[in-house]
Amino acid sequence: MNQPKFLSFVLLFTLFVSTMAHADEGMWIPMLIGKNYDQMKKQGFKLTAEDLYSINKASIKDAIVSMGGGFCTGEIVSGKGLMFTNHHCGFESISANSTPQNNILDNGFYAKSYAEEKPIAGLYVEFLVSITDVTPQVMAALKDADDASRGEKLEKISKKLIEQATKGNRYRGAVNSFFKGNQYFLYLYNKFSDVRLVGAPPQSVGKFGGDTDNWTWPRHTGDFSVFRIYADKNGNPASYSANNVPYTPKKFLPISLKGIKNGDFAMVYGYPGSTDRYLTSNGVRLAAEQTNPIIVKLRDIRLKAWKEEMNKSVDTRLKLSADYNKVSNYWKYFIGQTEQLKNLNIYVQKQQEEAEFTKWAADKPQYASLMSDYQKLYATYEPYAIHKTYINEGLLAPGFVDEALNNCFGQLALESSKRDAKEKAEIKDELKKINENYIKSYNLFADKKIFTQIMTSWYADVPKDQHPAFIEDVVTKIAPGDPALAFSRFADYLWQNSNLIDTLKLKAFLPNRSVDKLRQDPLVPYVINLNPSSYKQTVFGTKLTDFDAQKEKLDRLYLQALLEKNQGKLMSPDANSTMRITYGNVQDYTAKDGKHFDTQTDLDGAMKKYKAGDSEFDLPAAWLDAYKQKNFGRYADHGTVPIGFITNNDITGGNSGSPVINADGELIGLAFDSNWEAMSGEIAFNKDYKRTICVDVRYVLWCMDILGHADNLISELEIRTK
Repeated sequence: MNQPKFLSFVLLFTLFVSTMAHADEGMWIPMLIGKNYDQMKKQGFKLTAEDLYSINKASIKDAIVSMGGGFCTGEIVSGKGLMFTNHHCGFESISANSTPQNNILDNGFYAKSYAEEKPIAGLYVEFLVSITDVTPQVMAALKDADDASRGEKLEKISKKLIEQATKGNRYRGAVNSFFKGNQYFLYLYNKFSDVRLVGAPPQSVGKFGGDTDNWTWPRHTGDFSVFRIYADKNGNPASYSANNVPYTPKKFLPISLKGIKNGDFAMVYGYPGSTDRYLTSNGVRLAAEQTNPIIVKLRDIRLKAWKEEMNKSVDTRLKLSADYNKVSNYWKYFIGQTEQLKNLNIYVQKQQEEAEFTKWAADKPQYASLMSDYQKLYATYEPYAIHKTYINEGLLAPGFVDEALNNCFGQLALESSKRDAKEKAEIKDELKKINENYIKSYNLFADKKIFTQIMTSWYADVPKDQHPAFIEDVVTKIAPGDPALAFSRFADYLWQNSNLIDTLKLKAFLPNRSVDKLRQDPLVPYVINLNPSSYKQTVFGTKLTDFDAQKEKLDRLYLQALLEKNQGKLMSPDANSTMRITYGNVQDYTAKDGKHFDTQTDLDGAMKKYKAGDSEFDLPAAWLDAYKQKNFGRYADHGTVPIGFITNNDITGGNSGSPVINADGELIGLAFDSNWEAMSGEIAFNKDYKRTICVDVRYVLWCMDILGHADNLISELEIRTK
């Protein structure tokens, strides 16, 4: 749909210069943060807008990094490239470097010299160089584009803009869409791939509270880890080398020991992953009633199977802990999101907003039927929604499925005449990493159990008229009328005869892998059919692809209408893994049931939860000794050490590890979680209940200094007490 003349780029720009929204809601684009500046000053901010974002001088943006393509955020805290992030962001790196003989995951670790810092293969960080509004260029290229050609034209203009912006430099470019395709920005990044693990507390500190406390307040979790970024001798990005040196950043964050109190200004600066705040009531109902419960069910299958194996030995626990940690985090998240979507009546709120929108749009033919068009679209799609969820969260979930698919498509690419030598070398390197990771974390018993239970659950939950022949045949040919037995026997067959599941067979097979040999493997026909591009079309025709395409079109038109309807008001675009600033205050709250929650937690509260030997609430001996002796160093506040605090900042996944910054631009904590009462925040922000849970930087330093004796690291930091 072409953009009407009255909704020009000028109109889009004015959305950032007018009336301010509620200050603690919104994830704002740094380049445009000056439009929020007056409100930020009213809340206590003392620096300038240019101190936050500048391409002409060092600014706070230069101290913030995206980790590994956006799964977490980190901040630079010294002139030698030292970086803080969350423990759960560093968890995979920590567990990968742990063995039963040198178990740094359980025991903690702080490098006492550069030589002791541990290189992390595959981990990289990116610094944002600049943001450029390219809306006029993109919209001009998309003018008169129909639905069929829009994607191709967008890709073409994006590639052109990136090539122009990266010519003659080493930067990576990306064109990102905002407001569902109504605005576009070009981002340039500087990527550093030599990142080393420097320190982490024992996981009894870093994960204190475990799944029980996850997504709740009050918290007593020391969710931090420490890394360092390395560069070549000229300060440029370089692959790992023993000759690399600590990176000298343009900017690093000073650390404040002044403490916090209720009402203090607080800002979170990072890379939020994704939100869907403009989702219609149709999508809310579908998530709460159908898809979220299935996600929880399928993740529960994986978690229980892994946990059974992890309890058998330390070695197995270390191998599986990273995967378990990732899946369990959002297992509980989807439980909470579903509960709060219902508790906060988000469906009703959305319907009220849509009724008001429809009233506004009644005399605008372009928008008048939007809500009814959404209803018709979802009505067609809903019978297949559970099945789609099963594909993504179930059928593709077992580790061997990804392993086989990667080898199949990777080998096809390697044998293709269309690939040049450089591309093939990159594919080989990537396949090598994938295979090594699989071999390292593979567990026969867990993976087999997961496969059998998920397939049995799929067979029962998915309408029979949607069963594809290749899966239906497994039951009818092996054990008619008994799906559980059929899939169990099918698993036995695959494990016995495939070269792509068992690690010993895989190691022997990989050196002589070829497309022809892969085609002969009994697992390959199964996993190829599971590939979404073939499986969805085989089972559903074009129903799912049609839904995605039509929803994208309606979403773009809906946001176009909202931008017009709200002209003169400040609107925050959905998170999309690009750098954002969210500002607000340290803030207590009262839950819906009347229970009041204070802003801070401390060592005394952790001691009340402490359970010796418990997998979630144990504490290290050094922690207990320091507490008993009141060895709090310079990190004490009112006779104890603060552990966590809450703010009313607007964050989501990807913000983990983001710095929490005070009015003077100093680091006061690390954001790591949200509270249970506002778990619907990805879809609907609630200013009364939404809180960001942060680990207090004083607890981070106490753990490093008093417990870890990391004097060399503490000495690098710029610590301010006034």
